[in-house]
Amino acid sequence: MPIMISNYNSQMITPAPGKNPRMLYEHQTEAEQALTIINQKHDFRTLLVLSTGGGKTLTAVHWLLRNGVDQGRKILWIAHRHLLLEQAADTFIQNAYMEDMLNHTCFNYRIISGRHDKPIHIRDTDRILIVGKDSIIRSLNRLDNWLANEDIFLIIDEAHHAVAKSYQKIIHYVEEHAKSVKLLGLTATPFRTSDAEKGALKQIFTDDIVYKTDLSTLIDKKILATPYFDDCETNIPFSEQLGLKAMKSIEHLDFIPEEIARKIGGHSERNKLIVRKYLENHEKYGQTIVFAIDRIHAVALNKLFNEMGKKYGIRSEFIISSEQDIIIGITISNQENEKKIERYRRGEIQVLININILTEGTDLPQTHTVFLTRPTVSTVLMTQMVGRALRGEKAGGTKEAYIVSFIDDWNNKIAWVNPKSLTDAEYNESEINAEKQKTQLHLIAISKIEEFALMADANVDTSRLDCIEMIERIPLGMYMLSTFEWNHQILIYNSTEKAYQSLIQDLPEIMEHFNIEEETIPDELLEQMTDYCIENYFDEHMIPSCNRSDIEHLLAFYAQKAVEPLFITLDELDRKKLDVSDIAKKIYDEDMSNRQKKEYIESLWEEEGSIVRIFYSKLYFFKRMIDIELDKLDGYLKINYAAPQTEAEQRRLEEIPLQKIIELYPNIGIILREKVYHRSRNQKGHYVCACCKEEYRTREFLQIDHILPMAKGGLTVEENLQVLCRRCNMQKSDK
Repeated sequence: MPIMISNYNSQMITPAPGKNPRMLYEHQTEAEQALTIINQKHDFRTLLVLSTGGGKTLTAVHWLLRNGVDQGRKILWIAHRHLLLEQAADTFIQNAYMEDMLNHTCFNYRIISGRHDKPIHIRDTDRILIVGKDSIIRSLNRLDNWLANEDIFLIIDEAHHAVAKSYQKIIHYVEEHAKSVKLLGLTATPFRTSDAEKGALKQIFTDDIVYKTDLSTLIDKKILATPYFDDCETNIPFSEQLGLKAMKSIEHLDFIPEEIARKIGGHSERNKLIVRKYLENHEKYGQTIVFAIDRIHAVALNKLFNEMGKKYGIRSEFIISSEQDIIIGITISNQENEKKIERYRRGEIQVLININILTEGTDLPQTHTVFLTRPTVSTVLMTQMVGRALRGEKAGGTKEAYIVSFIDDWNNKIAWVNPKSLTDAEYNESEINAEKQKTQLHLIAISKIEEFALMADANVDTSRLDCIEMIERIPLGMYMLSTFEWNHQILIYNSTEKAYQSLIQDLPEIMEHFNIEEETIPDELLEQMTDYCIENYFDEHMIPSCNRSDIEHLLAFYAQKAVEPLFITLDELDRKKLDVSDIAKKIYDEDMSNRQKKEYIESLWEEEGSIVRIFYSKLYFFKRMIDIELDKLDGYLKINYAAPQTEAEQRRLEEIPLQKIIELYPNIGIILREKVYHRSRNQKGHYVCACCKEEYRTREFLQIDHILPMAKGGLTVEENLQVLCRRCNMQKSDK
């Protein structure tokens, strides 16, 4: 007899007799009613929007059991994290009751992901497939038989990710192969994105939002807890060694570089402050989830919590992904993590420390407090961390939730997300315009630090920048690029505005030209594409000009999302306030002494509500820019004022000769030339003249020529090019 192993990734569910003891809340019942109405349509594409803690998964599963599974429809549930997949499966199991399952006495599900079953194991008889996006995108053909002649409910969990090309590819594939498809997206944050991405979401979910509720409503109904925010300032400086590389890593990837993480996580006074903050308030804070910097930080905090909390009866544990245990030399399996989480649920552990594991998909309603010991620039991550404490009394949680942020001194270099402003804007849909503008200006200022730093470096020649009008050095605004992995900003100036607009407009054709179909671009190809964009859209005489890294990030962003990035405009009045040429003129006209000048500049810097402090970041940079303008007034610097602009007639690349293409764009021209020569070779490897058919071992006496001459409208494309010997080419030219 063969040995049989239980596969818990695919199970048959037999509904329990009677009625589901778990009652839905009023907003969940209303959501089900709205879904039932839209379900009368032959197909639909809609969003269910419930705030974090509002029970999106339960609402969807409860409705699908009665209206999907019991009606003979198959369910395809897509998510991007393992925990979300397991949460969905558990919810189907826990809510299967005969009251909702009148036609089907049993059904099965299968989880597909790198950690669960593989796509090859999919069976036609599976009623519910709960699949990881990354696993199924590479094996869509495995769905063919499962989809054939079937009515499908397609569920996209965390549907704000659906603008990514991978999700769209899955949606289109399912629609092409199934008999009918009804698409339901689940999200708490459908429009935390750019206008273009909002438009992309609406193009996917064409029936818009079927039902929506917000945090304030759920708080009023005691379904969610009332959040209270406690900022604990450490006054510990971490910006002194924050170089440009580290700053970019934080801004783009929300990744704190190892040397800085080590400095933060290993700061004994900071760690003691975190533990003391909890112990002094442990009765108020209750069971608490701590989000740590990294694994080493989690271990250090756990040791302190257990040592210092012993006399209070406080017990702490940490959970760490088993994939990278080599960093700390401790092996912790997923099973051990689950045991610790279960002990936390039972109240045996008061403090549970983790590194971004307990963000999405883990239901811990007894959590009263979250400690944010790791700052983030990601609004998505911040929303998820805060949401861990928001389960209200009626949902088995608490009346109040405490969000404790540990704020270090970064000297305003990083625009960390403030959890309070996030929840105000995200859930109550109210954001003070002045505060929003301040945040946008702060982001622009962060992106400008590199230019300021170069200006301060005596070894770098900034004369080209210094010699343009000051207003030309102040950006019009910036493009905000945000993917699942990183954030990036591209500053846009008068000099580059039209170039970027043209480039962004042409991105679909550029992606097609380079055959980009996946969400990621190989490094070598990305380099070629960046060269192409710089050569075709930007002029070396632009001041300021484009940044290569900006182009790379733009291409990577578009490859993943295929939408135009959000553009934030810097108000024209603010641009004028930031133009220090007027300040310099006042100093010059009034012939201020060095002392008067110093006092005047410092008064502007310290002025309450002044935006120059936000934008220039450091007094030194502000003063340096004023000095440059004073040098211009003194005649030491020649100003390059804006000149009349000309625009030449544009001609397609294939309309110019091959040699010119090779000179201008060698990567394109040389490849085209080699293709034509390769096509002319015979089985012996000799080159054959297309006219006289004579064979040549080398290219020495050969030339590439147009079949239809350019004078008659012929284009420089492979199908219109041929290899001729010199004699035939001369004879052809004489005709």
